[in-house]
Amino acid sequence: MQRFHRLFKPLQSLLILGICTVLAAGCSGLRFPGVFRIDIGQGNIITTDMIEKLTVGMTKRQVEYVMGSAMIKDPFSPNRWDYIYNYETGRGTFVENQLTLYFEGDRLQRIDNDELKDPEAVRKELQEGVIEERK
Repeated sequence: MQRFHRLFKPLQSLLILGICTVLAAGCSGLRFPGVFRIDIGQGNIITTDMIEKLTVGMTKRQVEYVMGSAMIKDPFSPNRWDYIYNYETGRGTFVENQLTLYFEGDRLQRIDNDELKDPEAVRKELQEGVIEERK
């Protein structure tokens, strides 16, 4: 019996360590009641004023002056800049906005706003999400 106990003790420790690892890895997606989570905004805030100032033919330097540094400048696609903004409230409301710019040489060639939401709509979506969370 003592021999079995000596063999089982390391396995028991290993099992407990495995369970703790799995629980720790999965905690980020869990929402425990009563636990405060902060609002997190990441990326480039895109305003209507910025979008109105963008014109095809601008240099990269002019675009950067108007829009700021791009969130993503892919080294494998140096002629593509992505301006992305994500906002997640502590209660899980998530809003995303994206604008992609394409350059040819040093000049802005194309503005891809397929995934761009009107900045006012983004603000309204956030306000509605916060109001819903408070109910």
